[in-house]
Amino acid sequence: MRTVVFDLDGTLVDTSRDMIAAANASLAGAGRGGPLDPVSDAETAFAGGRAMLRLGLSRMNGGWSEADVDARYPGFLRLYADGLCRESRLYPGAREAVATLGAAGYRLAICTNKPAALAERLMRDLDFRDPFAVLVGADTLPVRKPDPAPLLHALAGAGGRAEAAMLLGDTITDVRTARAAGVPVALVGFGPAGAGVAAFDPDAILEDFSVLSELVGRLVPVA
Repeated sequence: MRTVVFDLDGTLVDTSRDMIAAANASLAGAGRGGPLDPVSDAETAFAGGRAMLRLGLSRMNGGWSEADVDARYPGFLRLYADGLCRESRLYPGAREAVATLGAAGYRLAICTNKPAALAERLMRDLDFRDPFAVLVGADTLPVRKPDPAPLLHALAGAGGRAEAAMLLGDTITDVRTARAAGVPVALVGFGPAGAGVAAFDPDAILEDFSVLSELVGRLVPVA
């Protein structure tokens, strides 16, 4: 069965503003606003909560450590959960493109480094969970991307196999995951990195969801 696995943040959904708002709230001191910008720091948002905290702490002072990031991360997650879907939106055409793949018989799955419970809730809030047979999050397994195990787990849950599958993502992490799992990978070119994703050497770049079906047809072998 031909299968397409999707990353979530920065690929299907633009979650950057809600994530940055939570990071800024967790970093803000008494009367001091957060250091992250919702537009210029969107690419960092898609690298995850810890990446945002590292960047924010580096701008606030030069003496931060990974222990500081670890200490603030649970608070970030609580704040993010409270404002999970205030400004997060599906990228234009995502819903229609996924429906087209499903109607053509492809199995669909999500593999994300967002905690699974938050990812499940986000997709249900957006009324977009049903098309996907399985959702694998950062804490579904003991390891996360770029380890290939979460991607292979998602494929198995969807009834697919690596020889007839692909991953669609937005970062170097997705490329490394797909390479380790032995599946083709495409990156979106409409995120904050834009054409810069070409530097990660994906097999293809998706410029618009309107051509997703054509791209998948090229990358996913007929089973």
